[in-house]
Amino acid sequence: MSDLSELFAQAQENIKTLSKKPDDETMLELYSLYKQGSQGDVTGERPGFFDFVGAAKFDAREKLKGMSNEEAMQKYIDKVNDLLG
Repeated sequence: MSDLSELFAQAQENIKTLSKKPDDETMLELYSLYKQGSQGDVTGERPGFFDFVGAAKFDAREKLKGMSNEEAMQKYIDKVNDLLG
């Protein structure tokens, strides 16, 4: 496992130690960076109108389309570190 992958995995553990849940916008950013870093570009159809959460997640991932896995991992790590202070 590369150093970046190890730091990414550690950030996933560290985020669980936050004393307060981040706001929805930050949660979407973390979600989309995590998914981009671990799975790559979003695929499939955008969820329907009544699936508000699914559509928001899809849209957040769509904005990162084309970003490399490594860049997404680093941005996720940086965001988690910012939240941890």
